[in-house]
Amino acid sequence: MAVFVDEARIFVSAGKGGNGCESFYSDKRMRHPRPDGGDGGKGGDVIFEASRSIQTLLDYKFRQHHKAKKGGHASSKGKYGKTGLDCILKVPVGTIIRDADTNLLVKDLVFDGQSIVVARGGRGGVGNDHKKTFKPPQDGQEKTILLELKIMADVGLIGFPNVGKSTLISAISKVRSEVANYPFTTKKPILGFVSQDDFEFVIADLPGLIEGAHDGRGLGDKFLKHAERTKILVHVLDMAGVEGRDPIEDYRKINHELREYSHKLFFKKRIVVANKMDLSKSRVNLKRFKKEFKDKIFSVSAVEKQGLNNLVNEIRKILCHENSEEK
Repeated sequence: MAVFVDEARIFVSAGKGGNGCESFYSDKRMRHPRPDGGDGGKGGDVIFEASRSIQTLLDYKFRQHHKAKKGGHASSKGKYGKTGLDCILKVPVGTIIRDADTNLLVKDLVFDGQSIVVARGGRGGVGNDHKKTFKPPQDGQEKTILLELKIMADVGLIGFPNVGKSTLISAISKVRSEVANYPFTTKKPILGFVSQDDFEFVIADLPGLIEGAHDGRGLGDKFLKHAERTKILVHVLDMAGVEGRDPIEDYRKINHELREYSHKLFFKKRIVVANKMDLSKSRVNLKRFKKEFKDKIFSVSAVEKQGLNNLVNEIRKILCHENSEEK
């Protein structure tokens, strides 16, 4: 299984321009030699390109130096040097690129195939062809770049560890998330694709949160940032209280973590799901929950695959409304 890495710091260097040529052509019929030195080739650029085929920044964690090719040298008879090959760096869709020295945003790559030049190759040296003034080549730009990945998903599953998020995403989408009866089975965001008739959406199984997540406890702040791009949060509760926790208190605590991390995240459109309704105590706890909160809640059993159609229909309805508003 690939390691999920969502941050990296790398050094990039564009190619130096090729040397211009200073030469003169002469033959026995010419009184004065004629300058005929060509221009050197431009150095290659460093380009970032978003690709859906890549899911992690792992490669950049271990390979931190990237360099484009130099421009080719010119020669006599007005021959120009070749342009240096660009260094094209593929990154996952959703990668944020920042200049490490200024911390300024360079580009947020949110579409497949979207690209940005972050370091430009140096100009080639100017030859003396056509009586031009001979000039040396320029160096390529050098920069230190910060990469940060925030996954792109329409829906994010949030909740405490072991509430059944992995089972739920496996039941409704084209993904098989690791499932086991112990906390923190999911240690990285996992994407699934849900199809219903002619409608598709992407859902993310986010690692379980704990108290203090907004302050980074249990890497919670790193997990919460992946929820920021989603249009809907699906808050999954273990309504049976299998782990000995109270689902009502769980709901309050997760809401507190969302509010403390980001008001934008807290007020994001949300669906509440009562999972594990096939187990004992779930109906009693659900009745208590409805007395305490007025939020609409969907009762499901991810294991038994019960109530999932109603949940998917609700997600689809909200996404259709959100997409129409965006247009």
